[in-house]
Amino acid sequence: MHATTSIAPELNNHLRHDWTLKEVRLLFELPFNELLFRAQGTHRSNFNPNEVQLSTLLNIKSGGCPEDCAYCPQSARFDTDVTATPVLDLDAVLSAARAAKSAGATRFCMGAAWRSPKDRDLDKVIPLIEGVRELGLETCVTLGMLNNAQTRRLADAGLDYYNHNLDTSPEFYGEIITTRTYEDRLDTLENVRDANIKVCCGGIVGLGESTDDRAELLRTLANMPSHPESVPINLLVRVEGTPLAEAGAVHPFDFVRTIAVARILMPESWVRLSAGRSAMTDELQALCFFAGANSMFYGEELLTTENPLVAADQELFSRLGISATQALHS
Repeated sequence: MHATTSIAPELNNHLRHDWTLKEVRLLFELPFNELLFRAQGTHRSNFNPNEVQLSTLLNIKSGGCPEDCAYCPQSARFDTDVTATPVLDLDAVLSAARAAKSAGATRFCMGAAWRSPKDRDLDKVIPLIEGVRELGLETCVTLGMLNNAQTRRLADAGLDYYNHNLDTSPEFYGEIITTRTYEDRLDTLENVRDANIKVCCGGIVGLGESTDDRAELLRTLANMPSHPESVPINLLVRVEGTPLAEAGAVHPFDFVRTIAVARILMPESWVRLSAGRSAMTDELQALCFFAGANSMFYGEELLTTENPLVAADQELFSRLGISATQALHS
């Protein structure tokens, strides 16, 4: 028997917020099949293992961001093909939302490239949230850092989820971003939670981080007072012109391990396959679903990068016997 099998933490279905780095590291070190067995058991205790929640992401305002996130083509500091644009009008957003709903999505996410929106920016976004909600879709936005007054405005508009990723561990964070601190991100998440908006928060695999950094990212998420209701796990999309354009590839098994550990640490959260699916084989995505991923971005484009064709995803679901979640998990 592999040594770590007997000393990795015993798992049960109660939610924990006191994980140690050692415990999380031991999960990452489990034999692959043992880790997936544990993750699948946790998954089945909380979700239908053959259903996946579908979210569609629309870029409602691109480019011109003053931040220096080393992975992001929307930064004004990098020479990429992204052009700065104003916020889309309501008709354009509702047209995209209707198409997403027709294709099976239950959540519609809207992203805008701001460091921190001004109140006049929220004046443009709030009608979009209200309009999408009227279509019967869950709403999510990612707009950058927010203060308490801004999160209250979004809550009053009926926003369901706010996305604000931690990206990586506190220790590695400074290697990727210098224009805002880790604490800035945690403060925004606290403001979101205080406004009773659901939290969507995860990270990126493939930034050059170590396994310990991945463990510490997931530990930070799992040890929040409440687990994020949605946990997107992104595979870095290497974009020409960004500092991480030549970053090394991540072994597929290492990505699956990250999904599995996230599922074990946060049993009741939606764990989402996010950016990077275009570079994944069907076999890799199937392993991710087995490891506990039960949400994904659905649609042919993310903020500025490509995503698998809807028809290809539907064919994959058919082969795997997976259906789209209709009744959302409470």
